[in-house]
Amino acid sequence: MAFLNQLNEPGCALRHEGERVILSLSGDWTILSAMAAETLVEPLCTDLHAVVAVVDFSAIGRLDTAGAWVLHKLRGRIEFAGTRVQLAGLTDEHRLLLNEVDAHHPPGFVPDVHRFSIVRAFELTGRSVVEAWQDFIAMLHILGSLSMVVATVLFHPKRLRGIAIAVQFDKTCIGAVPIVALMSFLIGAIISQQGGFYLRQFGADLFVVDLAGVLVLREIGVLLTAIMVAGRSGSAFTAELGAMKMQEEIDALHVIGLNVTEVLILPRLLALMAAIPVLTFVSDIAALAGAGLVSWSYLGIPPQAFLSRLQDAINLQTFLVGMVKAPFMALIIGLIACVEGLKVGGSADSLGQHTTMSVVKAIFLVIVVDGLFAIFFAAINV
Repeated sequence: MAFLNQLNEPGCALRHEGERVILSLSGDWTILSAMAAETLVEPLCTDLHAVVAVVDFSAIGRLDTAGAWVLHKLRGRIEFAGTRVQLAGLTDEHRLLLNEVDAHHPPGFVPDVHRFSIVRAFELTGRSVVEAWQDFIAMLHILGSLSMVVATVLFHPKRLRGIAIAVQFDKTCIGAVPIVALMSFLIGAIISQQGGFYLRQFGADLFVVDLAGVLVLREIGVLLTAIMVAGRSGSAFTAELGAMKMQEEIDALHVIGLNVTEVLILPRLLALMAAIPVLTFVSDIAALAGAGLVSWSYLGIPPQAFLSRLQDAINLQTFLVGMVKAPFMALIIGLIACVEGLKVGGSADSLGQHTTMSVVKAIFLVIVVDGLFAIFFAAINV
C-alpha cells in the first residue's frame, strides 16, 4: 500500500515552438498507471499540427515495459499522422527498454495471397513429399524404439505396465462399443436396403444376404471400425501426448530416467491392437443385425432364411480376412497418433493442427492399407 501511495501519476505537457511541438513527459509510466497513460496520450495524436514532435523523457520517474509499450504506440500514431518524432532526455536504461520494445514489435498483418504459379505448385508438392518422408522416418524411429522396449519386456515381464494397458483398453475399446455398434448397424441397414432395391429389379432379392455378409466381414466392418477409432482414440492419443509435451511432462520423464516409449507409447499401442479386433467383431455383428432387420422389413426375407443364406455365403475364411487386418490398422493408427503428439510445439494452435493431421493421416493410411490387403488376398485367391 505504501508503494501505491508513492505512485506518481503520468503526465504530459504540450507546447508549440514554431514548427515543433514539445511533449514533456512526467510521472511514473508503469503497469500500475498504464490505463491512465493510455487515456492521457489518446487525444494527443489528433492535436498535433507540426513538422517535428520532440518527446522529452527528462522528467519521467519509473518506466517499465507496459509504459514503454504505451509510448511506442504514441510514437507510431504520431509518425503515421505525418509528424517526425525525436526523443530527448533519455537515460541509458530508458533507451535500452525502448529499443527492446521496438525490436519486438509484431509485424503488421499481411494477407497470404499468392497467384497461381507452376513453380509454387512444384514447391508445395516438394515440401509435402519431404514432410511425408520425415513422418516415415519418425514412425521408423518409434518402431525401432518400440522393438527394443518389447524385447526388454519379454526378458523382464514386470516392466510391462498392466494397469496402464487396462486403462487405455477401457478408453479405446469399452467406451467405443456404443458408437461403433450404432454406426455399423446403420451402415449394414443401408447396404441391405440399397442392395435390395437394385437386386429386386432382377428378382435376386435373396442375394442381398451374400452382398451384406461378404462386404461387411471382409471390408466394411474393419474399415469402418478403424476410421472411427482413428477419429476417436487416435485424436485422443495425440491430444494427450501433445498436452504433456506442452507442459514439459515428457521432458520430466527423460530427466527422471524413464523411457517415454515404454511408459506412454507401448501401453497405448498394445491396448489399441487388442481393442480394434474386438470392436471389429462388434461391428460385424451389428452390421449383420442391421442388414437382417432391413431384409426382413423391406425385402420380406425372414430371419431364418437370412441366417440360412448367410451360412452358405460366408465361411471362417471370410471372417478371418477382415480380422487379420485389424492389428495392422491399430498399429498404424497408434504410431501416427504418437508421432503427431510428440511433434506438438508450445502453443494451442500447434496442438490443434497436429491433432487434425493425426486423424487425416491415420484415415488415409488405413484406407491405403485396406487396399493393399485387398490386392494381396486377391493375388493369393483368398
